[in-house]
Amino acid sequence: MTTLTSSRYPPSLNGTPVNPKLFDGYSPHPSAWDELFGRTGEPYAHCSTLVERLGRLSTTEFHTRRSNADLAFVNQGITFSVYSDRRGTEKIFPFDLIPRTIPAAEWTNLEAGLIQRIKVLNLFLDDVYHDQRILKEGVIPTELVLGSKGFRKEMIGFSPPGGVYIHICGTDLIRDSEGHFLVLEDNGRTPSGVSYVLENRAVMKRVFPQLFHDIRVTRVEDYPHRLRDALSSVAPASANPQPYVVVLSPGQYNSAYFEHSYLARHMGVELVFGPDLFVHENVVYLKTTRGPQRVDVIYRRLDDDFLDPEAFRADSLLGVPGLFRAYRAGNVTLANAVGTGVADDKAIYPYVEEMTRFYLGEEPILKNVPTYICARPDDYAYTLEHLDELVVKPVAESGGYGMLMGPSSTATQRAEFAAKIRENPRDYIAQPVVTLSTCPTWTDEGTAPRHVDLRPYIISGKTTWVLPGGLTRTALVKGSLVVNSSQGGGSKDTWVLENG
Repeated sequence: MTTLTSSRYPPSLNGTPVNPKLFDGYSPHPSAWDELFGRTGEPYAHCSTLVERLGRLSTTEFHTRRSNADLAFVNQGITFSVYSDRRGTEKIFPFDLIPRTIPAAEWTNLEAGLIQRIKVLNLFLDDVYHDQRILKEGVIPTELVLGSKGFRKEMIGFSPPGGVYIHICGTDLIRDSEGHFLVLEDNGRTPSGVSYVLENRAVMKRVFPQLFHDIRVTRVEDYPHRLRDALSSVAPASANPQPYVVVLSPGQYNSAYFEHSYLARHMGVELVFGPDLFVHENVVYLKTTRGPQRVDVIYRRLDDDFLDPEAFRADSLLGVPGLFRAYRAGNVTLANAVGTGVADDKAIYPYVEEMTRFYLGEEPILKNVPTYICARPDDYAYTLEHLDELVVKPVAESGGYGMLMGPSSTATQRAEFAAKIRENPRDYIAQPVVTLSTCPTWTDEGTAPRHVDLRPYIISGKTTWVLPGGLTRTALVKGSLVVNSSQGGGSKDTWVLENG
């Protein structure tokens, strides 16, 4: 059993460390749950083999493998864009070679909770665009739903082909200091990041081939095929016998363009842009050198506003004129459906536990982080009185933008946020600071704990499947709780271990 030493490195000779090993001197965070090491300083049983194998590596050997991984990412062009960074938008996604592990039994429970949650969100969307029973019975305030920027009145009375609204969901999970997983938010519009899961795994297999021989890790490589099968399963009734699927991208300047091209390539489908498609007699076609090709399913990676200049933003050059008309005619499937943003509105999120009881008559397997909705008078007052203790989030933002981290904020920042909340309470929620779990991560000072979250990906067609593990995002700055890549975070491979 590997245990932790009390100093950064093992005994030295003339002040120089003698072949320091990867975990020498590692000290878990004093108040956070560590993903590899227990409170006693020993690795958990399910990851003892991993810790023992990695623990044999000297820091020199580990550096060599890190260099190999970085080179693989450069050669593969695995990048993302940060629009606010004046030094340039294209960045290599920071990747840490120490994986995060989840035992089989724990994953089984998480998987069940995620399947339950996506079922509830799809039922909610079908309800609010049809009978609105949940509003009539007062479970959720009507003004919160109908006033959401994600609610699309154009979808009222329409059922998407196959009856599925959210085909691809990325649900962000965190683990609290007691080791319990909580849902931080749902991403039910155009969730990104899954390409990094797949590339992280490919790089890990090249850098640590023997580890995968010694440790049984659940596969993630099936994701593109699972996605294509799920999308094909909900194609319109009038579709081709083998439904024609495309990935619709806003273009190479989008922050997730690498992922758009990656998924299209690995699904074996066309990557298209708005001008590549046209609508004739309420049917969508792709322009090809062989003539028009009917399109049955569009995995769209652009927001509702830009999908169709006839139906939404008239100035959009990214979408397809008449696309929404073809959609309403039932001749094309859009994944995700138009109007799913109301389900991942941060002001609607606190009600998902009640939705579960309302629609399924079940207790939610996964709990939410306690949340104050500033649109509610009592929550509004509490938030303003405790800004120095809370994390305040705008309901329409993502990527970690526009937040107030109360405990580390200045008086000026709190005053600015208070003014924003008073001006439009509906646009803000607040949550207590949760100490995210940590995982050993390589830093300039050696191996140290860094906070992490987890984004599993749920695919829904005729059936629902959850990608084993998901994207573990890592805050690379010491003490930071912000893990978003747009805010300087990185990622790790997530290992769901077979048979514990």
